[in-house]
Amino acid sequence: MNQHYDVIIVGSGLSGLSVAQFLHARQPELKVVLLEKGGRAGGAVQSFQQGEYRAEWGPHGFLDNCPEGQELIRAAGLEDRVQKAPLGQFARYLCQQGRLVELPQNPKKFLLSPILSPFAKLRLLGDLWIRPELTEQAIGPWASHRFGQAILPLVDAAITGSFAGDYQRLSMDAVMPGVRNLEKEHGSVLRGLLRQRKAAAGKAVGLPAMQNFPNGMEELTTSLARNKDIRFQCQVDAIARDEDGWAVQAGAQRLQGRRLVIALPVNAALALLTSLAQPPVPEIPVARIANVVMGFARADIPKAFGCLAPEQEKRFCLGAMFSSAMFPDRAPAPMVLLEALVGGRRHPERLKLADDELIRLAYKDLKTLLPLPEPPNFVQVLRPSNGIPQMEMGHVNLLAWRDGLQERHPDLYISGFGWDGIGMNEMIKHGSRVARAIADNLRDEPAPAAVRPVYF
Repeated sequence: MNQHYDVIIVGSGLSGLSVAQFLHARQPELKVVLLEKGGRAGGAVQSFQQGEYRAEWGPHGFLDNCPEGQELIRAAGLEDRVQKAPLGQFARYLCQQGRLVELPQNPKKFLLSPILSPFAKLRLLGDLWIRPELTEQAIGPWASHRFGQAILPLVDAAITGSFAGDYQRLSMDAVMPGVRNLEKEHGSVLRGLLRQRKAAAGKAVGLPAMQNFPNGMEELTTSLARNKDIRFQCQVDAIARDEDGWAVQAGAQRLQGRRLVIALPVNAALALLTSLAQPPVPEIPVARIANVVMGFARADIPKAFGCLAPEQEKRFCLGAMFSSAMFPDRAPAPMVLLEALVGGRRHPERLKLADDELIRLAYKDLKTLLPLPEPPNFVQVLRPSNGIPQMEMGHVNLLAWRDGLQERHPDLYISGFGWDGIGMNEMIKHGSRVARAIADNLRDEPAPAAVRPVYF
């Protein structure tokens, strides 16, 4: 016997949960079901706890500058449990020539800092006279062309901190479409930013804060999953159009829905969507990392979010999060907790190392940068099963294919990790947009690309 729903959501990660929550707020009478192949909701959002130590398998937080994100926190009933680490109160460090250098977070501090030479700072202004390239650009070549070679270690660090990716492969047009639009419209990124700032005169915008929760990021997805109709251990095998909308086959179960939301990471989504139309690529690359969690007694760690290492520094770790400096209760007092990230797109071979070797090499690497006692009092290696989707060259063609598919099937909505971004706020914003489109009986139209600030 077929089971009928108003909306079927495939996937109960942050994207699927966001769609379900925003849809419930708009039309609580709709019959909605989420289909989850695993035994838990939340997807890549997963927290670790052992005794009084807390760490993250996935994202370590999300910024408070997204209205949809704040709405979701309130809907989850967690507004009184949010922990905030304001960016303006915490330093961020770059590994430069074997030592940590503080990254300036505003233009004035940047111009006064020694992180770039005077000539390199002057070269940044070359952007004002360089014509935009109209074809898709990789981030590294694009940044070098517009701002000079000296900026590349900073760009590399920013990409490492978000994608664990290779900035020579990632698409500028896919990762930062708002900046590319600004460049093309005004002939220069700097000119476009100055005009934006002038248009926003009088609207003071400070630095945002990073957010987490006392029990880790998973507290958000656990709260969102409550009171939702989620079918766990429900692997979707196939989707197809039928006279009532969509038929979804999940093992022996057959479900029918008037509208279908595919809220899966790109590669998992492609495996289902190929039956409707052949995509330009069968899958996209992913970057996998290991999180080496280390607890120390009385380590003299600065009040900072952490540090990042560009590839040219030839470090073992991509960087490290100073977790106990950011949020309370990450380690028992007076312990200090660090989370070192290893692997990524450029060094997948390091993930083949045994846990003991990962710990040894990560500790050895960080000890040359930080005054760490010996040895760590607590260690744990977290190896997330979810890779980070890489929006590399050609990704814009995949997005055009997705948009065309949604245009041909107005009751199909494609959201999820790695389509338009990998940040939590990006997942939440797209989830809100999908819910609004369903509630208003519209198809999902691509939103205008905003300029995404880079905070390292």
